[in-house]
Amino acid sequence: MPSLADGTCTGRKGGGQLSAPRLRIDTPERAGLDPGELRHLVSEVRALTRGADPWAAGVVLIAGRGPVVAVEAAAGWAVRYAAYDEETDTGVELPPGARVPMSVHTPFDLASLTKLFTAVAAVQQLERGTLGIDALVGAYLPEFHAAAEHGVTVRQLLTHTSGLRPELPLYDCPDDAVRLAMLRAEAPSSAPGEYLYSDLNLLLLQFVLERVTGRSLDVLVRDGITRPLGMRATGFGPCPGAAASEDQRRPWGKVDRGMLRGVVHDENAWALGGVAGHAGLFSTARDLAVFCRALLSGGSYGPARILGPDFVELMLGPPALGFALDQAWFMGDLSGRGAVGHTGFTGTSLVLDPATDTFLVLLANTVHPRRRPADSAPRAAAATRLARAVRDCT
Repeated sequence: MPSLADGTCTGRKGGGQLSAPRLRIDTPERAGLDPGELRHLVSEVRALTRGADPWAAGVVLIAGRGPVVAVEAAAGWAVRYAAYDEETDTGVELPPGARVPMSVHTPFDLASLTKLFTAVAAVQQLERGTLGIDALVGAYLPEFHAAAEHGVTVRQLLTHTSGLRPELPLYDCPDDAVRLAMLRAEAPSSAPGEYLYSDLNLLLLQFVLERVTGRSLDVLVRDGITRPLGMRATGFGPCPGAAASEDQRRPWGKVDRGMLRGVVHDENAWALGGVAGHAGLFSTARDLAVFCRALLSGGSYGPARILGPDFVELMLGPPALGFALDQAWFMGDLSGRGAVGHTGFTGTSLVLDPATDTFLVLLANTVHPRRRPADSAPRAAAATRLARAVRDCT
């Protein structure tokens, strides 16, 4: 059967084994999944790209169980619009010949799915003993005096319980020195221990990782995660062949950059040079399927091991480190039994369900040509279809 080990572009089951099976494309039946439900899944996902005002210009779907990819599909356009017309509140469509069709090989701006890779890089340092889960951030970064004074810990950064507000306007700062001064002075806005999702948590974690390892985050992700797993289509931008994102202009955007393709959408990640703990990675659905499989296999994929099973358990078990746990709003019926996953602002998402050894990756450019209020109902519906497809099998 074909293997997904060879990428392109730039359950915890079996976790104790030295070499975990690589993904292969096979039938739903071989995966223990109902083919009828998967046909409905593909049909419903393709419908998301249709009409004058679709949920997304284009989508890519990949889902499977165990080492089997049971469904893979692409629909719509990687690039459909030249610009956004604010007077008519519509996208300015490119001529048909100038559009770029979506492909299963199309890279996407992952947005906040980047956080998962930063979290894995952190747990790798926990495993190596160079980082303490309950260590104070100030012990590694004493110059980040506000975090030090408030006793912010590594665990709080990984679980979004530091109290740091969601973001800072780093994109408005004139230079890196001012941006760094803002981060160093930023104190929690709510009581530590209370959940408050924040990009700043993963930004601070990036600084911690770079301090304890002496290497930049992009190198840590490449050498510790993507290269061992053979994820050759995954890396920080630029990525010229990526799906287009937004015609980014004020007042809906925070900066004026025009139609974006292949450069990071997130304004703060852009201001920081494209490499940030919270955003900046580009990847394909196939590469993300490998990432999912490695975690479901206890940290191994083929001969590569990125984490030991105990540390995968630490990461994916309650309350989960870096991942969101049992969130029905985008996991649908896969939630409620220990499923973990994450979403990204550009329209990206993935879900892992260790209980059934299943995974779902749904990538879409929902911000093309312009960002809109978040609608995760299609993500939840897709996850529910996969949950319904699971058959009991030995």
